[in-house]
Amino acid sequence: MGSSLIIKVRLCLKASKSFFYQGGSAFYTLNASVRKTSQLPFAARFLCTRHNNPKPGGRPTDTGNSRQTDGQGGVRNSTVRRREEELWDGATKGGGKSAALWQRPSSHKSVFAAGTAKRTAEMLKRKTSAVSQDEERHGGEPEGRTPRGAAKVQPPTRPLSAAEWRTLKESLGNHPRFDIQMMCVLFTRGAELDIAKSLLTFAAMETGTLSYELLLRYLTLCVSGGHNAEVFDVYDIMRGNFPSLVILGELKKVFTPSPRNYGDIIAAALLNGDATTAWALYDEVMEKGLSPHPETWNALFKGARKTEDEGGKEAEAMSQSEQQERLLKVLLYMRNNQIYPQHGLANTIKTWFESLTGQSWTGRWASASPKGVCGGCGSGLESIQLTAGEYQQLKDRVMTDIIQGRDVFNKTTPEELEMFKVFVERKPAFDVVVDGLNVANISKDKGRQSEMLLTVVSELERQGLTVLVLGRKHMLRPSRSWDRHNMKLLQQKAHCFFTDNISEDDPFLLYAALQSGNHCRFVSRDLMRDHKACLPDGATRRLFFKWQRGHQLVVDGHVAAGRRVRFQSIPSYDTIIQTSAGSWHVPYDDTEDRCTYEVPQRWLCLTTNH
Repeated sequence: MGSSLIIKVRLCLKASKSFFYQGGSAFYTLNASVRKTSQLPFAARFLCTRHNNPKPGGRPTDTGNSRQTDGQGGVRNSTVRRREEELWDGATKGGGKSAALWQRPSSHKSVFAAGTAKRTAEMLKRKTSAVSQDEERHGGEPEGRTPRGAAKVQPPTRPLSAAEWRTLKESLGNHPRFDIQMMCVLFTRGAELDIAKSLLTFAAMETGTLSYELLLRYLTLCVSGGHNAEVFDVYDIMRGNFPSLVILGELKKVFTPSPRNYGDIIAAALLNGDATTAWALYDEVMEKGLSPHPETWNALFKGARKTEDEGGKEAEAMSQSEQQERLLKVLLYMRNNQIYPQHGLANTIKTWFESLTGQSWTGRWASASPKGVCGGCGSGLESIQLTAGEYQQLKDRVMTDIIQGRDVFNKTTPEELEMFKVFVERKPAFDVVVDGLNVANISKDKGRQSEMLLTVVSELERQGLTVLVLGRKHMLRPSRSWDRHNMKLLQQKAHCFFTDNISEDDPFLLYAALQSGNHCRFVSRDLMRDHKACLPDGATRRLFFKWQRGHQLVVDGHVAAGRRVRFQSIPSYDTIIQTSAGSWHVPYDDTEDRCTYEVPQRWLCLTTNH
């Protein structure tokens, strides 16, 4: 695997320190500065473990999901190791009738617009400001509460003798991985190098050897502290005492290299004009199913521009057209995985397009109109509506994985589900499906729940829509919340199906909406993230999210009996990277407030007359 790296590693790492993440990728900080005489203790240089498979407590093995790993894989002795990892990681770190629905004016954002969740949270926070002000007046931590992190192990403040280290080890339970854990603590607290050296001396005298893992942690401490000469000394010791070590390839035997680990070397290769090695490593990342770090994409787009500007041998080895083809595939990857670049990366993409020789690209920062027209170039954006093929694919997957999933009968019973299917088949196609309990709970006054639901359904009925209301059987029992007269009127205005009180509404809602056709919308405040998570792959989850954004109606503002009900606007266009003849449109993040289920509101518009 690592052959493409090893051939170029010295070249790639030259003058690359500014690129490197000061954490698990400690090996990547080597540069061509003059090496000093080793300052490591004598024992540390000559008592290193040479065995490629150290005893338990030595080298961790990868048992985790590589997509979720960030430089540390799963390990044996997980209870002990998890605590250590906490210290380590913490330190490193349509058309039809429904189209006429009366929606809120387009100047307002939908529930899926970036920043909506944070604005809502801030509004709720303001409503409880009295409590916050009271806390501020009293200030500080409540009496008796231990400040966070105070209970963690405190490192020594000076180098210790072997006897002193032994005493400290015994006082902390004489744990067999004491040296590893303590080195992590020293790294976390930014301890002096001499203290870490004294720990190495103790470990060598205690065990007769120094494990690969301990030296790796010590190396990272040296990197973070800027002890460059020590970095080279430790690296030479490790390379000499562990002959199989070849940078990234051998790191796999210790932990799963993260996208950032790869990205550091890719960036170094590009800094030195070696685009061929950089792209070979990028291909490795993709083959392993890892998601590249945004900084890696930024380096690739910048590196391509640098190669074009400077020319030379590498420009001949990888032409502008070849790099352009690869970078356009990066954009398509981001599209297919619904990834939105931050403004900095979007600006790098803009600069790269505009630098392409003879192509006359122009980039503009723009927004889209409610009808999906780009404000930069005037072209139309892709529709939010699913194609017939996409709709059928989504419908089949939802039926299989959500409606008939493995845990479906934790949500309902076989008899109830079959009864509902027959009910839907016998009814006309619905224009709108209403989550009755969810809508009723918009009212904070429990005495107005049935009134709230009736008001919303009356608005939909007034627009001539065929409505299905899903509710629970307890809603049919007269009570303060569920007025008998209101519920009777409700059943006159809409088709109604009331499930058992223990059943979940959402699977029924999804079934009815998808069975009714692509025109059918649904009313609910539930963002359905749990149900989306049940879908088997990213492509289907993205289809679900697209369908949801194009079909979900959310009641907007205050609802009062006898008055019109407004709904938040549904966009007519899809917020995703897209291209057509002579143009690219890239939605990008211009805020730190966007939640994962929200979409950006700003676009990079790229056009050419070439």
